[in-house]
Amino acid sequence: MYARHVSCQLKPNKREELTRMFDGEILPLLQKQTGFNDEITFVDHDGRQVLAISLWDSKASADAYSREAYPQVLKTLGQVIEGAPQVREFEVVSSTFHKTSPTV
Repeated sequence: MYARHVSCQLKPNKREELTRMFDGEILPLLQKQTGFNDEITFVDHDGRQVLAISLWDSKASADAYSREAYPQVLKTLGQVIEGAPQVREFEVVSSTFHKTSPTV
């Protein structure tokens, strides 16, 4: 399993709009992507810092999403975020939720 870790800064008072975007536009788009498993999105107490983790069946699936659909997600998020999101990628080595076995 593979994970994309995206962090960004919200514009002031945009938390609820972000939630509506995720539910109405971004999650349906993600669910159509080959290899997509899950999305977990966090917003800090102040409602300004966002962390989104998407889980994929493989690096190839995550890379295809990055090339093909993520530009559309960025365009949508442009209404509520400041600056460019920071994206990092990880191999998932353990998950109780997804019953992933350690590979190390």
